[in-house]
Amino acid sequence: MINKGRVVRREENKMEIKVLGPGCMKCRKTENIVKEAVVESGVEANIDKVTDIMKIADYGVMGTPAVIVDGEVVSVGKVPTKDEIKKWIRR
Repeated sequence: MINKGRVVRREENKMEIKVLGPGCMKCRKTENIVKEAVVESGVEANIDKVTDIMKIADYGVMGTPAVIVDGEVVSVGKVPTKDEIKKWIRR
């Protein structure tokens, strides 16, 4: 659901996580770490992988991999640690 340009949690109260990247090794690693962190945290989340460069640019992201949690860009240009991701999804 979009609310004033921000993505908010869907009606079923699932967190929305997007991993942005064209498919490089760092992008795949980020996606895997995000999935592991979600499972370990017991959070219900929809995880989407965005590989289209034009769609990535629409988010205003100039580096990949990038992670967006509920419409907020939380990481750009690096592979985040699992602990970092768990902090973002606990908020």
